[in-house]
Amino acid sequence: MSVTYVDTAVVHQNPLDLLEELVGANEWAFDRASTDELAVEIAGRWCDYRLYFLWQEDLGALHFSCLLESKVPAEKRREVCVLLTLLNEKLWLGHFDLSSDDGTPMYRHTLLVRGAGGVSVEQMEDLVEVALNEAERFFPAFQFVIWGGKTAEEAIAASMLDVMGEA
Repeated sequence: MSVTYVDTAVVHQNPLDLLEELVGANEWAFDRASTDELAVEIAGRWCDYRLYFLWQEDLGALHFSCLLESKVPAEKRREVCVLLTLLNEKLWLGHFDLSSDDGTPMYRHTLLVRGAGGVSVEQMEDLVEVALNEAERFFPAFQFVIWGGKTAEEAIAASMLDVMGEA
């Protein structure tokens, strides 16, 4: 998945202001519910992704989650939790999680920027790009477990295959 980049040297105290520019440059649908919350919807290769950003100024932290358009049925949650453990071992940044409310898989990350004097365009671009790449990379593994009846180990092995070319 490719992200259109923003060219700006402006320092933003609230990272959501910069994110709003990035979202606009990519023409993604979004809703800015408040000065501290931003929701974005992006069409991916496998599904639509819902990105949520929450700015905690007092902590200097930007919490981010990328929800995958899928629900894990109760009878599959145990195996999906095993899958989460295997997936998270492969990540350098962030982690996959499962919503206890409705069984939605998501990628989550918190960016600490206290004392940094604001965030950079590159940080925001990387935050979104890494999340989307990991979601696209591992979405099939969730589907293999949820709908394909595969074990977590089988699903992770299948999702790690490098495909050469196109059919």
